[in-house]
Amino acid sequence: MEPFVSWQWRKNHVQEIVLVDARWYWDRPCFDAYRTGHVPGAVFVDLDADLTGEITEDSGRGPFPAPEDFARAMSRAGIDGSRPVAAYDDAGGVIAARLAWMLRLLKVPAAVVSGGIQAYPGALDSSLVHPRPAVFPPRPWPAGSLLSTRDVAALSEAVLIDARPNNRYRGEEPETDPRLGKVPEADPRRGHIPEAINVPCRDHLEADGMIKPPQVIRGRFAAKGIVDASGVVSYCGAGVTACHNLLAMEYAGLGQGRLYPGSWSAWSRNSGLPAAIGHR
Repeated sequence: MEPFVSWQWRKNHVQEIVLVDARWYWDRPCFDAYRTGHVPGAVFVDLDADLTGEITEDSGRGPFPAPEDFARAMSRAGIDGSRPVAAYDDAGGVIAARLAWMLRLLKVPAAVVSGGIQAYPGALDSSLVHPRPAVFPPRPWPAGSLLSTRDVAALSEAVLIDARPNNRYRGEEPETDPRLGKVPEADPRRGHIPEAINVPCRDHLEADGMIKPPQVIRGRFAAKGIVDASGVVSYCGAGVTACHNLLAMEYAGLGQGRLYPGSWSAWSRNSGLPAAIGHR
């Protein structure tokens, strides 16, 4: 299954897939948007409740959940791994990419719907969708696919890519930390991991939020010196939009990279680790 699909593709496979509304907002209840209007047939998966593990001082904002917790969340959503999953959001797919990449990591066919809910050609629905009964067997996250802060600090050969916008990569804007709750409201440092290359994930999108052609994205990565994803580790602010870069590399034919879930929100909290400001 390709990492990105169209609404036409979904129409052609409507009986064969699980459609997921994966919209997320840090400043308001995400389920409210789903309840107001969603694509007919879509179930709701919550980034915070379903796709995020226990947040600690060291984990960063977006740690992966334990396999058992993820399995329960997928089962509640009617996902058992037997049917492909297509996820959409209203942010160009940079949020929905988290679910799609997690499932693909476990060899479950999954993709982001290009253009998201804004590109859906029909009327929205406000009725609640009750997922069909499903049991998603717990599966361990593949060894070596998820890197800890210690792993990243010890890297010597891997290429680090930062999916955040340029201004956050350069340290011109503070890293707000709304999802850490009782932990301080902002990351203590600005900037990026030294030697990391900035590849803003939203630059993979057209002005209307559709994913750009694979050859264009391949050219963007090539311009950064990246022609093979196998040696690449992707990060962002909290390990969410970094997944969009990983899907984009697959889409461009570069293969599979790895994720640093802790990302800048974990790295920046360790005062013993270096930080870089400005361009690389």
